[in-house]
Amino acid sequence: MHTEICDRLGIEFPIFAFTHCRDVAAAVSNAGAFGVLGAIGFSPEELERELVWLDEHVGDRPYGVDIVIPGKYEGMGETDPVKLEARLRAMIPDDHRRFARRLLDEAGIPEPSEAERRSGMMGWTEATGKPLLETALRHDKVRLIANALGTPPADVVSEVKASGRLIGALAGSVKHAVNHRDAGLDFVVCQGTEGGGHTGEIGSLVLWPEVIDAVAPLPVLAAGGIGAGRQIAAALAVGAQGVWTGTLWLTVEEADVAPNQTAAYLAATSADTVRSRAYTGKPCRMLKNAWTEAWGRDDTPDPLPMPLQMMVAIEAVGASHRYPDKAPPVAFNPCGQVIGRATSVRKARDVVLGLVEEYLEAVDRLTALAVV
Repeated sequence: MHTEICDRLGIEFPIFAFTHCRDVAAAVSNAGAFGVLGAIGFSPEELERELVWLDEHVGDRPYGVDIVIPGKYEGMGETDPVKLEARLRAMIPDDHRRFARRLLDEAGIPEPSEAERRSGMMGWTEATGKPLLETALRHDKVRLIANALGTPPADVVSEVKASGRLIGALAGSVKHAVNHRDAGLDFVVCQGTEGGGHTGEIGSLVLWPEVIDAVAPLPVLAAGGIGAGRQIAAALAVGAQGVWTGTLWLTVEEADVAPNQTAAYLAATSADTVRSRAYTGKPCRMLKNAWTEAWGRDDTPDPLPMPLQMMVAIEAVGASHRYPDKAPPVAFNPCGQVIGRATSVRKARDVVLGLVEEYLEAVDRLTALAVV
């Protein structure tokens, strides 16, 4: 199971765990795999606190940080976050605000106070993403930076590589993967449509070998639908150097997920997800609910481009923690189709070691078949 990227990062297993929870990232790295903290929901000050905690809890183990600077979004070119927010707010039609408020009212979610109100712009613009990157680069144990949407700007690529770290990006098509290669990235995360969060339209078993062949010898991490060791064996068999996982970590013991969200994930089947623009403005796989269905109807407003739609949806996104008894109709629950395998709560370490054991069992089965 040991691959070249393991050597470059100093890890035992080529299992990468994307998570928004520092406790999960630390547990995964301490188990010999590689935790990657998603920075999108943090301010630079909040991210600094999370990374200081991680530094203290991973020993000499490395971990990564995932940022989001899309290749295309509304307001591109504006580098002042205050000016950008004002510009974006002026672009949101009143019909979209009213429609979102109606859905929240129907779910029993009250208007936030001024102190509770959030902009929704978050970290997925250059103006808000670069400060998160600068925060991450101040921490020596951060050995990898990933960009979740599109090829990172050239100056970001240069800065990360000059620091001695690896930089990569997610791709949902061969075209995107080739763009990443041509920009000088160190690896590509190739995610099939089964994956949670922002994802393309092509299935993993079709996409993985296409991308691996197109960007060779650049290392590729396979993503989308991986929930067992035998799926890791399949990914490595087609030429991937590791796997990038996310949905697996939503129901582990260490996850900072609201109880109602955990219950929804545990009860979900692989048929309960939908690829929708209803929260972020870009196609994103999540559990379907009243919010996704309402924004998908022909007689309702169309979701706005990123990041405008999140600025409309931000109160729904935060509702799970603030109003756990009322949020399910509008809650944002991103996950992949492999959520159907999440049927119990386990420690993150046990998940890592279980994946390794299942992988070895799968390799043994294949080895037995090869004997003549």
